Amino acid sequence: MAKNEKTDFYPGDVPTASGIYIFRDGFGRIIYVGKAKNLRKRVSQYFTRSRLRMADPRLASLVNSIATWEFRAVKNENEALVLESRLIKEYTPYYNILMRDDKRFLMIRINPDEELPRIDLVRIRRNDGALHFGPFPKGGALRETVEFLNRYFGLRSCRPQIPGEKEHRHCLRKTIEHCCAPCVGKTSHEEYCERIGRLLEVMKGKTCDILCEIRIKMEEAAKDRSYEKAAKLRDVAANIDEIFSVHGRNFRFASISPLKGTASVEDLREALGLEKPPTVIEAFDISNISGQLAVGSMVRFKGGEPDRQNYRRFRVKTVYQSDDFAMMEEVVFRRYKRLADEKKEVPDLILIDGGKGQLSSAIKAVSRTGCPPIPVIGLAKKNEEVFIPGVQNPVIIVKDRPALKLLQHIRDEAHRFAISYHREIREKMLRNSVLDEIAGIGDEKKKLLLKVFGSISQIKKSTPDEISSKIPGIGIKTAEKILEFFNNR
Repeated sequence: MAKNEKTDFYPGDVPTASGIYIFRDGFGRIIYVGKAKNLRKRVSQYFTRSRLRMADPRLASLVNSIATWEFRAVKNENEALVLESRLIKEYTPYYNILMRDDKRFLMIRINPDEELPRIDLVRIRRNDGALHFGPFPKGGALRETVEFLNRYFGLRSCRPQIPGEKEHRHCLRKTIEHCCAPCVGKTSHEEYCERIGRLLEVMKGKTCDILCEIRIKMEEAAKDRSYEKAAKLRDVAANIDEIFSVHGRNFRFASISPLKGTASVEDLREALGLEKPPTVIEAFDISNISGQLAVGSMVRFKGGEPDRQNYRRFRVKTVYQSDDFAMMEEVVFRRYKRLADEKKEVPDLILIDGGKGQLSSAIKAVSRTGCPPIPVIGLAKKNEEVFIPGVQNPVIIVKDRPALKLLQHIRDEAHRFAISYHREIREKMLRNSVLDEIAGIGDEKKKLLLKVFGSISQIKKSTPDEISSKIPGIGIKTAEKILEFFNNR
C-alpha cells in the first residue's frame, strides 16, 4: 500500500500493474474506490488539468474532496475487480453511487455434513459450517465449470435436502443420465460421500487427474473432427485450471509493494544471473487442439511493460500432428530468421512457455537462424520452475519476488494472445462452414446443428428424424434436404 498527498502525484511512483486506488477526504474517510488495469494511467487522469476542465460536476466535486490517496497493486484485473467490490461494500464510499447495489460475486458452497451434499452457488458467505470457495468474478465460466463437475462426479443437482424416489421421478432426462442417483439407492451413501471427497480435492488444487482426463476426451473429439466439442472441453479445462489450480487465482487483501517495470527487470537480471538487464523480452506460446488449427503467439515487453504494437501471431504451417515441440520450433525459427534476414535488433531475453522440451526446441530454432546468441529460458507452469540452458536443475524464484511476477505476467500475456487467436480462427471456420451452401440454413440453425451434433461428419450419420427432433425450426423436409446435400457432394 502506498499513501500520498493529493498534491504529491508523480507518475513514476505508481506502477503500471492492475490494482485498486482509494481516495480519502480531509477527515480520512474513504470517499471513492476504483479499479484499474493500469494504475499509473488511470490515477493520473484524476490530476490532469485539461480533463478536469471538461469534467462533469460530480467528478470535479470528487477531485476537490480528495486529501490523500493510496493504491494496492494486485495480480490481475480479476483480483482488482473483487477487491474493489469488497472495499465498496465495506466502506460504502459516497462517490461510488453506481456500485451501491447488493450485487456480489458468486461463490461455491458445499456442506460435507449434509446427508447428500451438493454444489450450491451463493453470493453471501454465512457462518453455517459449510465450505466456501471464491468469490469468482467470471460467473458464466463458474456456472459452466460447476455443471461439468456435477456431470463428471455424478453428483445430484436437485434442490431437496434429502431427495427420495418422489423427487427422482421428476428429474429431467439429462439429470438422470449423469446423476448417480443416491436417492433411490443406485449409489450407496459411502460411495456418494467418496465422490464429494474427490470433488473437494479438485477444488483444493489437485486438478492434475481431471485435467488429464479432459484432455484425453478433447483429443478424441478432435480426431473425430468434433471441433466444437473439443473446444468446449478445452474451455472447461482452462476454467478448472484457472479457478482451482494452486498457481491460479488467490484473492486476498495483503498489500503488494509497488515496483516500477525497470525495477522488476533489474530484479530478473539478478535472479537469472544475466550480464545486462533484459530490457526487451519476447515470449512464445502455442495453442492447438490435438494438432488441429495450430497457432503460435509472440508478445514483446519493453522495460517490464507490454509493447503491444510489436506483438506477433503465427499460423503453424509445417506441423500436422499434435507435436508442441515441433510447433514451437517452427514459430521461433520464423520469428528470428526474419529478424536476421532484415538485420533487425534481437531481444535481450526469450521466454518460452513450457519446460525442457519446449526450451530445447526453441534453442534449436534460434541456432539455425544466424542471429547472434540470445539468452533463452523456459517457465513451466505447474510449479513455476525456470529452466535455463546448461543448468541441470530448474531455478526456483521466490513467489513474491518481482522477477517471478514479471515472468508470470509475460507468460500469461503470451498464453492469452495465443488463445484469443485460436478462438478467432475457430469462429471464422464456423462462419465459413459448408452449411452456408445449403439454402434456408441461417446462422442460428447452423450453430445449433454444429453444437448438437459436434461436427459435419456426425450430421451426415444422422437421420432426418434426429435432425428435426433435436434442432428447433428444422422440419423433416429441411432435414432431408440437408442430408441430400451431403450425399450429393
